[in-house]
Amino acid sequence: MLSQEGVEVEERDFFKEPFDEAELRGLLGDDSPRDIFSWRSPSVKKMGLDRDALSDDDLVRLMVEEPRLVRRPLLEVDGRLVVGAAKNAADLAKG
Repeated sequence: MLSQEGVEVEERDFFKEPFDEAELRGLLGDDSPRDIFSWRSPSVKKMGLDRDALSDDDLVRLMVEEPRLVRRPLLEVDGRLVVGAAKNAADLAKG
């Protein structure tokens, strides 16, 4: 969809090429890791995670250890992190 809108896309499969902690924190910038944590992932239930008991550091560590816990799609557009529908990224890239 993005390429149809004339947006150049560089894809990354972070299951094959996982984030390290520094990279994930850099991508987040000032955003909270809670914004990109996949709370609905079956892995959350399987791991028995308590949302209220997890610190931001815990969330980053968990996402580095288990990439399924990172919401997808995760896009960086003009230095901004966009989580979710690709249409939003196309709008940002054009704007």
